[in-house]
Amino acid sequence: MIDDILSTGLRVVFCGINPGLSSARKGVHFANPNNRFWRVIHLAGFTDRQLKPEEEAHLLDTGCGITMLVDRPTTEASELSRQEYLQGGRRVIAKIEQYQPAALAVLGKQAYRQAFSRTAAEWGKQTITVGDTEVWVLPNPSGLNRMSLDALVAAYAELRSDLRSQGL
Repeated sequence: MIDDILSTGLRVVFCGINPGLSSARKGVHFANPNNRFWRVIHLAGFTDRQLKPEEEAHLLDTGCGITMLVDRPTTEASELSRQEYLQGGRRVIAKIEQYQPAALAVLGKQAYRQAFSRTAAEWGKQTITVGDTEVWVLPNPSGLNRMSLDALVAAYAELRSDLRSQGL
């Protein structure tokens, strides 16, 4: 089981889909060396340095947190059922209602659409909120996503810029 990295007063909670096998083995989020999460959030300005997965608790010092839609580890997110996504969406909403970060960043369009019962989604800020929390959809940093590092960083930097404009 991988623990959420959550507390009150956060700028953003990044919401992954589910743990891969490397993360499940190591007990930390985004542990696969091919996953670009830690590099992307550093390059986008969320952290002063690139954290290692084992240092994930230090995210709280930067005003960031992590949760995931589904706890069950898989090789690929495509192995998850629609029901798992829906249940995961309900759990994430409950967590966000409790912690009320400024933003929730769901990592992946398909995951967002399935978990939040949306027929469409664009990258960036969504029209829905969870209480006062803005909802964003950002590209998944998985090594299976063919999006370039520069494009990933630009998408995450847009959220960082929006938060900064709010004084966060």
